[in-house]
Amino acid sequence: MEFTSFGAFSFYDYASPTKVLLWLASIFSGIIFCLIAYTSTAFLSSLLIKGYSKLSSAEKIEWNNRGFSTFHALFVSSASFYLIFLSDVFNENSQEVVINKSSRLSDTVLGISIGYFLTDLAMILWKFPALGGLEYVLHHGLSIGSITLSLLSGQVHIYILMVLFSESTTPFVNLRWYLDIAGLKSSKLYIWNGIALFLGWLQGFSYSCSFFTIYGPIWLRCRRSFFLAFTP
Repeated sequence: MEFTSFGAFSFYDYASPTKVLLWLASIFSGIIFCLIAYTSTAFLSSLLIKGYSKLSSAEKIEWNNRGFSTFHALFVSSASFYLIFLSDVFNENSQEVVINKSSRLSDTVLGISIGYFLTDLAMILWKFPALGGLEYVLHHGLSIGSITLSLLSGQVHIYILMVLFSESTTPFVNLRWYLDIAGLKSSKLYIWNGIALFLGWLQGFSYSCSFFTIYGPIWLRCRRSFFLAFTP
């Protein structure tokens, strides 16, 4: 794998025509999946949720938006769990440095995630600021930028996947909003969902600390540090 430098941005010559085609297909698939999840959420909610028809237009848009947010969270957290814990992609026993490892599946997951963030960012800007303020725009912009750099370079996939794995708490956040808007804030489900959300955050935080304690020094010693991509 040849090392290539473009001004301030240096990375491996990783973008073969086949990979570029895979990336574009993954990004496009992510956008399509989000649109399908959005329309499916609206259709199923109108049939199964009695209070859905009583929501305002803005509330319906956010309701449906959280539908594809939940879909993305379930997909990327499951895929990240498989890649990090079950597959051999990031096996420590191989000679290659773990932050330089990637696979077609990790490329696909990152591409689909970019598609999600692009779709969600487009909706945020379209309905600004109903679905989120400037902090959401900044968050999504940084997410798209960091995932794109990782995809182009073929590096630090494991770190990006660790962040995407934390999306496992998003369905609980969305369910909390759904129950609140449906007037079920005092229900037992709301309470149990809050407990599950707290435990999910706690477990994710504790694991992230231990993970970066182990792999942090490798990251810091890496000569081609991912975060130096924008350094003059």
